[in-house]
Amino acid sequence: MGEISVRELRELLRSLEDRLESEGELLLTRRGKPIARILPVGRRKGADRPSHADLRASIRPLATGSEKHVREDRDER
Repeated sequence: MGEISVRELRELLRSLEDRLESEGELLLTRRGKPIARILPVGRRKGADRPSHADLRASIRPLATGSEKHVREDRDER
């Protein structure tokens, strides 16, 4: 993880995107003390998740319709 001071941030605002890409994340400091962490928005944990359509396609259909299961559950209450 990289580290950057407020003064450096003011000077480097234009190249912030490039620095985030190379460092991954930046620690913003004031007088040597950390005050914030800067992360790229596009990078998320689990970003390689399958789409909802892919998930639905991978689930085998029930032998009976879900309406029957819901009705049975409600009748038991």
